[in-house]
Amino acid sequence: MTGAQSALLPDGRLHLQHGPMDLIVEAFGTPEAVRAAHARAIARFEGMLPALVAELPALRSEAPGPLRGRVAQAMAAAVAPFRPAFITPMAAVAGAVADAVCAALVAGGGLARAYVNNGGDIALWLAPGQALTAAIAARPGAPDRVRITHTDPVRGIATSGRGGRSLSLGIADAVTVLAATAAAADAAATMIANAVDLPGHPAITRRPAREIQADSDLGDRLVTCAVTPLAEADVAMALDRGAAFVRSLQARGLIAGAALFLQGAAQVTGPLMQQPVEPRLARV
Repeated sequence: MTGAQSALLPDGRLHLQHGPMDLIVEAFGTPEAVRAAHARAIARFEGMLPALVAELPALRSEAPGPLRGRVAQAMAAAVAPFRPAFITPMAAVAGAVADAVCAALVAGGGLARAYVNNGGDIALWLAPGQALTAAIAARPGAPDRVRITHTDPVRGIATSGRGGRSLSLGIADAVTVLAATAAAADAAATMIANAVDLPGHPAITRRPAREIQADSDLGDRLVTCAVTPLAEADVAMALDRGAAFVRSLQARGLIAGAALFLQGAAQVTGPLMQQPVEPRLARV
């Protein structure tokens, strides 16, 4: 395994990469503050992957027990509210990494706003009076951007679904979630995507996760491999199931809102997901 790599992109953003971790970092402030912020982010990113790999067996477990690293502990904390349903800390790994790098990025002060985008799972930070607009999946009748202000209870955005980097138990094309942290949004997006489903439907092909990815934490659980075109009523039923789960998470204060997408249809919950937005303020 090669070491962590960092590079400054031509537009001033920072690119951090190590194995499966691929982060785009942007900080807004004076040139001196941004340079210092980048240095902190690089230092925090260094060694993060080996630390997680060292605890990987526990992180792939439903009951991981005590964890040593701060990122690993954040992963476990993010998935805990969803038990006793099946979920392992790996459901929050991308978001937890983004949170950790973002915290280091802004630790020295001097920035107006910042974000860390880890493959679509985003941690963000806003000074008073600041806002940031992020692009999300677009479908007719659903927003293609969301605007977060300093006063909103959201510092994390995450997307999961059948077309993402991870395997899914459900059939959602994509689920985008807003939450207090990227780790919390990441875990919730995974569970909501699982809830968008039509169990036993003949249009859905499933296989044991282990047959697709030998070391998957899902083991022999059936994951979705393909979904042929569904009737409009079936699409609505699957989205309704996911939306009902979203409302239960909102009632518990676990997320601020979500947008669910399946075969050209969408359901959106939460005021931030439904508001009109101004032109984009940041490339996220």
